[in-house]
Amino acid sequence: MDSQILTYIFVGISFAIYIGIAIWSRAGSTKEFYVAGGGVSPLANGMATAADWMSAASFISMAGIISFMGYDGSVFLMGWTGGYVLLALLLAPYLRKFGKFTVPDFIGDRYYSKAARSVAVICALIVSFTYIAGQMRGVGVVFSRFLEVEINTGVVIGMIIVLFYAVLGGMKGITYTQVAQYCVLIFAFLVPAIFISFQMTGNPIPMFGMGDTLASQPDTYMLDKLDGLSQELGFNAYTEGSKDMIDVFAITLALMVGTAGLPHVIVRFFTVKKVQGARKSAGFALLFIGILYITAPAVASFGKLNLMQTVNEEEYKDVPEWFHTWEDLGLLAWSDKNLDGKIQYLGEAKQGGPALLDNPEFKDGAKGQSGERIVTNPTDNKNELYVDRDIMVLANPEIADLPNWVIALVAAGCLAAALSTAAGLLLVISSSVSHDLIKKMIYPKITDKGELIAARIASVFAVVAAGYFGINPPGFVAAVVALAFGLAASSFFPAIILGIFYKKMNKEGAVAGMVTGVSLMLFYMLKFKFDLFGGGTPEDWWFGISPEGFGAVAMVVNFIVSIVISKFTPNPPIDVQEIVENIRIPSGAGKATH
Repeated sequence: MDSQILTYIFVGISFAIYIGIAIWSRAGSTKEFYVAGGGVSPLANGMATAADWMSAASFISMAGIISFMGYDGSVFLMGWTGGYVLLALLLAPYLRKFGKFTVPDFIGDRYYSKAARSVAVICALIVSFTYIAGQMRGVGVVFSRFLEVEINTGVVIGMIIVLFYAVLGGMKGITYTQVAQYCVLIFAFLVPAIFISFQMTGNPIPMFGMGDTLASQPDTYMLDKLDGLSQELGFNAYTEGSKDMIDVFAITLALMVGTAGLPHVIVRFFTVKKVQGARKSAGFALLFIGILYITAPAVASFGKLNLMQTVNEEEYKDVPEWFHTWEDLGLLAWSDKNLDGKIQYLGEAKQGGPALLDNPEFKDGAKGQSGERIVTNPTDNKNELYVDRDIMVLANPEIADLPNWVIALVAAGCLAAALSTAAGLLLVISSSVSHDLIKKMIYPKITDKGELIAARIASVFAVVAAGYFGINPPGFVAAVVALAFGLAASSFFPAIILGIFYKKMNKEGAVAGMVTGVSLMLFYMLKFKFDLFGGGTPEDWWFGISPEGFGAVAMVVNFIVSIVISKFTPNPPIDVQEIVENIRIPSGAGKATH
């Protein structure tokens, strides 16, 4: 059966399941809307947390970025998994015992201050909107390829789907929808990886196949082949890093502590009944996430080798149909710069030679001398071939010539990944507005029904704003998401950690730290990522740290400012200090008998 028809069937069935679950589990109270009634089992919550976490960045973009960064891309693997260890050990059980189901709610009560709550709401909105921009772009990329619509149209379709089950079901609907989405996305990620691993190495286990010998060359290891081919084309060796160690450390740390400070992840631990359930949920989530994360490097490696062997030095007129499909979407492009009719994919070491000439400027979408579709891309391109990193996982089955049903399955899994996280983020945005802003600050007398209506209205505005950012994204999915982690690390992580483990941390210190940290991160991000305030090049980075890693520096500054300010201002009230003492005491402590 044609891949397009299969895609419609697979995506249609999965969407019907999601919408059916949303209708079945629709929220009837604010508790069900915010925390699914607090009765979700640890296993189901761990699966939902994994789906919430494994967004378009994990499913679509992470393997794509590793394909092009090689060893340097391991920062995403270490940071995005290590963060869950921090969550399980340092945050989840204590926040669950504190009993406040949003981060601004915790900060507002722990720091006994409307100012602290207001700053936390603003930070939650900044982090969530930055994060959701990447998800909506991922949705648009998938719809544009597999449903043959414009990327912007794909974003709008995704907005409608997410809005339906997020607004109707709230956290209750989202939780059980995400359980289904995890099953879809993990199956969709593993199946093509197993196929390609067996096809290339004869080993059906992708993570082992990556380190095995090639089926076509039994004396050559797959990674050695990839290293050799990369260097032959002028790239760095795939298994060797080129980033400064300080930047690797900073990005990994920023992603780890950013994970532990993300509002849409933290809120998941309030959907279980007990503190013990929060710990178990974190453990299950780490297990379910690990399945995808240990497979991603293999997917990246197989994809890069397949791409280089398939298109490099290939006559444009002989390239496979999938090349033209992605080319028509503007996510793959070739410009015949030396006018030989062949695709040359070269690294910097071999670019710019006398044979590689610049053709005249073409209007976007025009045809070149060899019939190629020209794309005016602002990021490069001395190279003849431009590949959008976000297509690598999606195009992998086509490049490897896998069955059509596998291609359709990947489409359904990709949409499940992007939509699940987008729904979780929308809930954070709506609860920040309805619960933390309206209920706690503006109109405390609002009824439960009124608050539920406010939450749903806030969701509508949030999804419209999210759609705008999806249509006008600031970069690749994983790169955008990495900035959200830096913002979470620089704002929330110190306030939460100090709020749990340092009973003398007061409102003045927490507010000053959050404002300083997030402001510093925003300034650095805007200056070096978006060329504002005079712009700057990597040579100008402070301490040699990229914008993706600067959240670690801003976090340290937040800690320092918070502690210093707290030393020169009054201690928190005694009752607040007692609450902090209490949340660190395990349930049942002190009841043992001789």
